[in-house]
Amino acid sequence: MHQSPSLKKLLVLNALLLLFMFPTLLFAQDSVSSSLRVITFNIRYNNPNDGEHAWPNRKERVASLIRFHQADLIGMQEVLKNQINDLESLLPGYSWIGVGRDDGKDAGEFSPIFYRTERFQLIDNGTFWLSETPDVIGSKSWDAAITRIANWAQFSDRNTSQTFLLLNTHFDHRGEQARSESAKLIVDHLQGLTAEYPIVVTGDFNVPPNSAAYATMLSYLKDSRLVSQIPAHGPEGTFAGFTVGSTANQDRIDYIFVDSSTSVLRQGTLTDQHNGNYASDHLPVFAELLFSYTSE
Repeated sequence: MHQSPSLKKLLVLNALLLLFMFPTLLFAQDSVSSSLRVITFNIRYNNPNDGEHAWPNRKERVASLIRFHQADLIGMQEVLKNQINDLESLLPGYSWIGVGRDDGKDAGEFSPIFYRTERFQLIDNGTFWLSETPDVIGSKSWDAAITRIANWAQFSDRNTSQTFLLLNTHFDHRGEQARSESAKLIVDHLQGLTAEYPIVVTGDFNVPPNSAAYATMLSYLKDSRLVSQIPAHGPEGTFAGFTVGSTANQDRIDYIFVDSSTSVLRQGTLTDQHNGNYASDHLPVFAELLFSYTSE
């Protein structure tokens, strides 16, 4: 079939355009396969007094949210051992690290890190208490109302061979000094744990962005919401209550922090709800991250 000169010219231009676009498309695909989807999520402890919002009535929704958003890594807070047992059953393909804050074993709340076993190899992990004696199990200091911990894990990404460190924590809900000192303690520990790998920190920090503790975290890390490559999705507040629209308290107290080498492709506060109810009284925070480090 005879082709007009203008049609031939158009075909040539399209071919050249695809040729120029091909490396960009490959890079975009590679970025997606290399990126990590991280969630921080205070799932609310298993309190029977929560009535219709008690854990047995919402555990499927917590697990469904994690599955649907295809989280690779989840830093959770307020998790009791029986909740971990439920999530192990509901989230096949994930494993976890962490200890109970009361005895360093199974007692009290956990701040566990869940991770995809197919993608990540656990290299090392540990726990320290947010106190003046961080190695003493069950210790608390300053004006803290209760015992608090931080868990960290060093992973190797099977997709990229990249090694990185994730730390997850839950600050005290009453002690302002305890929160400030806990932030300093975490920054000190991070500086001691690694100087060569990317760092991600997840947690319920129980502080707004104008607090001293938040400023301390920003002295070493970046707030993923503020450096997202596209505008952050969802509401700014993360403490919302169980019922949609039930409270005016929309404080932002849950964060994902990253180191200066890590790109935040997108970030958002997830408002998934079912029949007017959230899966927890905190909204999970999501970030898709891309490391620029190269492991040797």
